[in-house]
Amino acid sequence: MLGMGDSQKPATDSVVVEGTDENFIAEVIEASQQQPVIVDFWATWCGPCRQLGPAIEAAVAKTKGKVKLVKIDVDKHPGYAGQLRVQSIPTVYAFFQGQPVDGFQGALPPSQVDEFVSKLAAMAGDGAEDDGGLEEALAAAEQMLEQGAVTDAAETFSAILGEAPENAAAYGGLIRCHVALGQIDQAEAVLNGAPAAIHAAPEIEAARAQIALARQAENAGPVADLRAKVEADPTDHQARLDLATALHASGQTQEAVDQLLELFRRDREWNDGAAKTQLLTIFEALSPKDPVVLTGRRRLSSMIFA
Repeated sequence: MLGMGDSQKPATDSVVVEGTDENFIAEVIEASQQQPVIVDFWATWCGPCRQLGPAIEAAVAKTKGKVKLVKIDVDKHPGYAGQLRVQSIPTVYAFFQGQPVDGFQGALPPSQVDEFVSKLAAMAGDGAEDDGGLEEALAAAEQMLEQGAVTDAAETFSAILGEAPENAAAYGGLIRCHVALGQIDQAEAVLNGAPAAIHAAPEIEAARAQIALARQAENAGPVADLRAKVEADPTDHQARLDLATALHASGQTQEAVDQLLELFRRDREWNDGAAKTQLLTIFEALSPKDPVVLTGRRRLSSMIFA
């Protein structure tokens, strides 16, 4: 542990700082009590470092001060690089509240760097009061959507995005509003316009699955006719898949899952595993805690590993 003195002066206000072995405690450990701090271990001779550095700096700048970046030249300051067992460069560590919370090695594409930094920015939030207001607004919008006030919900989600452009929950909510209104093309347009940093967020994946299911519903046949077709020939796999699609489109999600599980049981490889693919799409579109998802995943796993 370094002694108190100039080496532990308060962290600077800058979000991009040149790190040293002498200021590591102040600029990283102490500063991370207030905000996430990224430490980029690099060297002047390292080509991948020169590629990664600008991407990290750009991603950090987008957070508008939520995340701090400390760049440490390992040739000039090898002490903490050695303590953290940095064996190759570039190596990136993220610290929050005095502890390392994430990291990676090598030069990632800018989209993955953005995602990495965005996750850290989410830890910082906007302050307790602002976070509370944002969460209240999201909850209110979700309630409006659930109660059928879809237009009001869409306006609220849009307002949230005006304040927090990379809020995945608001983006997912807005997409679901368009799906609920039958505006599938508009839903896809919103999805395609989502920032790269949140493309892999669960809320975006769920919205993407809902769009796929809505597209299928546009061509779903009459449930009664398809049910009769399956009853007449239980080995007609296409009819069973079509029945599951029609059932889901009519809001009978549990029965749709039951039909897909039956299809998987009969022939899991049929049509390149279409039954499993459709099941996973339905599960993705629902809440992970939905009883249909919990039961369905358990039944599917028991079949896979039987």
